[in-house]
Amino acid sequence: MLTYDLKKAPGLPLYESLYRHIRSDILSGALPAGQKLPSKRALAAHLEVSKITVEAAYAQLLSEGFITAREKVGYFVEAVVTHQPHAPTPVPDLPEPPPQGVDLTGGGPGKFPFSVWSRLQREVMLDYGETLLRPLPNQGLLSLRRAITDHLAAFRDMTISPENILIGAGTDFLYNLLIQLLGRDKLYATEDPGYGKIQKIYAAGGARCTPIPMDGDGPIPSALGDAQVLHISPSHHFPTGQVMPMQRRLELLSWAAQGDNWIIEDDYDSEFRFHSRPKPAMHTLDRHGRVIYMNTFSKSLAPSIRISYMVLPTALMTVFRQKLGFNSCTVPSFEQYTLERFLSRGHFEKHINRMRKYYKNQRDRLLDLLDHSPIRDHITILEQDAGLHFLLKVDTQLDDPALLSRCADAGIRIHSLSHYYHGPVPEDARHTLIVNYDRLTDDDLHQLQTILQHQTFPRGEGGPP
Repeated sequence: MLTYDLKKAPGLPLYESLYRHIRSDILSGALPAGQKLPSKRALAAHLEVSKITVEAAYAQLLSEGFITAREKVGYFVEAVVTHQPHAPTPVPDLPEPPPQGVDLTGGGPGKFPFSVWSRLQREVMLDYGETLLRPLPNQGLLSLRRAITDHLAAFRDMTISPENILIGAGTDFLYNLLIQLLGRDKLYATEDPGYGKIQKIYAAGGARCTPIPMDGDGPIPSALGDAQVLHISPSHHFPTGQVMPMQRRLELLSWAAQGDNWIIEDDYDSEFRFHSRPKPAMHTLDRHGRVIYMNTFSKSLAPSIRISYMVLPTALMTVFRQKLGFNSCTVPSFEQYTLERFLSRGHFEKHINRMRKYYKNQRDRLLDLLDHSPIRDHITILEQDAGLHFLLKVDTQLDDPALLSRCADAGIRIHSLSHYYHGPVPEDARHTLIVNYDRLTDDDLHQLQTILQHQTFPRGEGGPP
């Protein structure tokens, strides 16, 4: 007779406890295949439970195939495949926590308008209620698209229709949509040096991709070759910080107007200029509908705000609706309604103005710190008027890996310009560090000051530490 203590599993119904005990015995082999189980009445009397409890346990075992029922005979254990216990998989050692130091690789927000954002979220919840549960148009909330057109008109002098805007959860998603829209058979060109993740996204999407060398004005038109799609960031190139001059923009627009060529204009951090307004977007110069404008709120608000958008030329939007109109909008309505109010009520403009002042102050303090450090005679600052990073040229004969190692040993995380080249690194790009200050705190500045007081960058490999 089966003997179980059903009260050792508090919180479980008695039938569930009995079911688990019998199942465990079947899986372990304690109840072999073919063995007859006690009748419901007999087992209920033996365990001092109701007959209904045993019936429920047997019914569960029967439905899962652990036992079979033979009419007027009883219940029998079924043959099941049992697995021998094996040694537990060793748990890998957790990585060591990152060393204490100063992180100049960027990627984090300086400040976030928590009070305003949370107030707008409460308003949206109260005002829209169950409306937030309804599906949105696949291009995104119309009122948000209208707010974006107003913002682009005021800040980037762009005259567009909300019908040409497509909202998505991050630029990665939008890049993949473009691959499907423009075709995997095209050759996609990216800037060299450039943000390496873009090439990886295109390659993962099945598109052919090629790096295009740059000169002091931007991608070299004569190097485009067979490329049909060009991905560029003319307002503020990463990592060099270049701003593309008008003549080069016109040359690339002329290339785009020929055949089936397209330009993807990535305008990701054009909001952050400290001494002048950004140059007009290439989209405003496009007379042939060949420029796809892209931007995101991840840089201006926070990386976790996964709301990006692109402006498709009218002809291309028509193709999107025909080929990819089945896609649903990937940004939750709650976030879209909140961002719409944040834009339309002027909070975004105020936030950007505050952030410009904040970042300019952090940059100026960092530049002043470098200017009064022992390494001041060995460094040159380049490209410091736009975006949230600048270049630091180091007068040293150390190669870039050794230079980065020297920084890491001192407690400074930083990238080199050479890291962003796909092909050969030109000599004038060596010994150049990329200083991101978008998440630099006051504590970081104090720590960096202490670090730099004890550091030098030797001109020769055999120099002092």
